[in-house]
Amino acid sequence: MESRVQETIVRHDKGYNCAQAVACTYCDLVGVDEDTMFRMTEALGLGMGCMEGTCGAVSGACVLAGMKNSGGKDQAPGTKASSYQLSKEIVKRFMEQNGSSICKELKGVETGKVLRSCPDCIMDAAKLVEEILA
Repeated sequence: MESRVQETIVRHDKGYNCAQAVACTYCDLVGVDEDTMFRMTEALGLGMGCMEGTCGAVSGACVLAGMKNSGGKDQAPGTKASSYQLSKEIVKRFMEQNGSSICKELKGVETGKVLRSCPDCIMDAAKLVEEILA
């Protein structure tokens, strides 16, 4: 697969949140149309609401992991453990690269020290999607 990392930034520049920018760029790989993926990930931006939670770009990558790996309700819980392992690997590697996976920590809201910009977080998460899921 040809890299789509730059496409994530194009979407973010158009107003997609961080989760949408990542998840919508790769939605075809998991059999979801872009409009549906856009709506599914809308509430995951801005650290799942007001920067308190997990970075939206990481959340978008984890949504893709579940969509790619899950066997659906007929296989549950058969694929849950392996889906959890994929998301664990995404979060672990993101944290190793950036020092956190929490939006407000990445943006330096309380410390004044920015660990990573939104575009950089998006590109990091997109690279992880390509390395781990593609």
